[in-house]
Amino acid sequence: MTTIGFIGSGMIGSTVARLAVDAGHDVVLSNSRGPETLADLVAGLGPNARAGTVDEAATAGDLVVVTIPQKAYRDVPARLLAGKTVLDTINYYPQRDGHVAELEDGSTTSSELLQAHLPDAHVVKVFNNVNFRQLAELGRPAGDPDRSALAIAGDDAGAKAAVAAFLDSVGYDAHDAGPLAEGWRYQPGMPAYGTPYAPDGFTEPGATVPAQTLAAALADARR
Repeated sequence: MTTIGFIGSGMIGSTVARLAVDAGHDVVLSNSRGPETLADLVAGLGPNARAGTVDEAATAGDLVVVTIPQKAYRDVPARLLAGKTVLDTINYYPQRDGHVAELEDGSTTSSELLQAHLPDAHVVKVFNNVNFRQLAELGRPAGDPDRSALAIAGDDAGAKAAVAAFLDSVGYDAHDAGPLAEGWRYQPGMPAYGTPYAPDGFTEPGATVPAQTLAAALADARR
C-alpha cells in the first residue's frame, strides 16, 4: 500500500489520515509543533500511523498532503518534495492569512502559489471544498450509487491519476476540474465550496454529491 505523508495534521489532515489508515495505507503525520504533540492522534489511528517531523513526512510519503494555513506555504520543504505528488488542501482566508494581492485580484490561485514554491513537485488541489465532518461520513465503496465525487485540479496527468486512485481507495470518485488555474472554481465563496455536501455549507448532515452535481456547481462559479 501507499505511504501518505502529512504536512499539517489539523481537522482535514487527521480526517484524511483516518480514511487512509482505514483503507490500508500507512501514514506519517507532522505539524509545526513537533511529533510529540501528535501522540494521541497517532495512538488513535493505530499501528499504520506514526508521527515525524515535517521533513520526515515529506521524505516518507509516496503522496504528501499539505494541509496548513495559506500564509505558511513557504515553510513547505521544496527540495524534499521534488518529483512527488502533493495533495494541496490549502484555502485562502484573508481574515486568517492576511491579504495577498495576487489572490485578491484573481491573477493567481493559492494552489498555483504552492506550485510555484514547489517547482519540481506535482501539485493537485483536493479536499478544499468539503468540511472534515462530511469528508469523514460520505465515503462509499466503488460502484455504490450514493458515492460522492471530490474535485481535483492539477497540471500533471500522472499526478492527477495517482490522486484519483487514492480517492478511490478511501471511498470517493474524482472529478477532474482541469488545470491548477481552474482551482478557483471551488475556493471559498464559490458554489462548489461546501454547499453541495451540506445545504448550509458545512454544519448540517452531509449529502452525497455525484459527479454531475459537482460539475454543475463548478460551472456556476463566477469571479
